[in-house]
Amino acid sequence: MIKACIFDMYETLVSLFVGRVYFSEDFVKDMNLPFKEYVKAWHENEDDRTMGKITIEEGGRAALEKIGLYSKEAVEHLVKKRHESQTDTFSMIPKETFELLDELKKRGIKIGLISNCFSDERDMIRASLLMPYFDAVKLSYEQGIKKPDLVLFYDIAKELGAETCECIYVGDGGSHELEAATEAGMKAIQANWFRPIMLEGHIPCGVMPQFIQAEKQTDILKYLQ
Repeated sequence: MIKACIFDMYETLVSLFVGRVYFSEDFVKDMNLPFKEYVKAWHENEDDRTMGKITIEEGGRAALEKIGLYSKEAVEHLVKKRHESQTDTFSMIPKETFELLDELKKRGIKIGLISNCFSDERDMIRASLLMPYFDAVKLSYEQGIKKPDLVLFYDIAKELGAETCECIYVGDGGSHELEAATEAGMKAIQANWFRPIMLEGHIPCGVMPQFIQAEKQTDILKYLQ
């Protein structure tokens, strides 16, 4: 019997592909930077940003210094544009997300969240209307580890008062999360409902037919037995 449903955040409960979308190429264009050099430098400190070693501001500065083009204005612009994009993401949460979470609560299913995130994303998640729904939260920026580390999956199940075999994990599939959830003993479901609006070149993960596929949020309810 399923006692807990654990979610990924981005491209599962909310989507970055709504409103003012902002990615590295936009920043490169805005600041007239060399694309390959900046993207390489930005990705080099991704683990540190994800696991809480540096903030988004520090990561932006480090990347720009790496290519010899740091300016305070550039970092401020990066932070501002990312904030605008995140604001749109969390102000445009689909009603289907709330309906699913409400139904899970109604059925007495515990709800968890595991998300890889940077400092600015952590702040937006913590301030979002979704937070009251979660009975347990594991954010990489706070935990110092990131998906697919199995510790996150074992720890959240324990906090939710369930064995991993009594948990469903729902995510778009990025960061090898579905493989990790399966290895931990959870039932893994790939969320596909945001796939039609994802932009080419930024799709976190392709369809993985080895996992249960969910095309709409209410599909999750079929797997609570």
